[in-house]
Amino acid sequence: MRRTDQKQAIQAAVEAAGRPLSAQEVLEAASQAVSTLGLATVYRNLKALTESGWLHPVELPGQPVRYERGHLHHHHHFMCETCERVFDVPGCNLPAAASGVPAGFEVSRHEVTFYGRCAGCAGA
Repeated sequence: MRRTDQKQAIQAAVEAAGRPLSAQEVLEAASQAVSTLGLATVYRNLKALTESGWLHPVELPGQPVRYERGHLHHHHHFMCETCERVFDVPGCNLPAAASGVPAGFEVSRHEVTFYGRCAGCAGA
């Protein structure tokens, strides 16, 4: 994968955010470093970084795809219903919930998303 100023700015934006970002959020953050950056370039780089494993897509129902670092351990997400930002929820305490799965079923994975208001929107 070629190293360009645009790609470096996109990677830096994702790293600095510390949470999953939409393509539009990546554009807004990375444009601070590369003012000529366009949305098509962001999408092209997001695709390449996802294919290389550097990024992982975060897909929530009814929402644009967001992207986070690909090296993260299994975790869940919190979506603020006010500002629509998505945050990581570290770790997972759900293996015990799998005990409620019907006999004979095998769980291979799960996804959990919490919804509510983030600390900023809740006024905390």
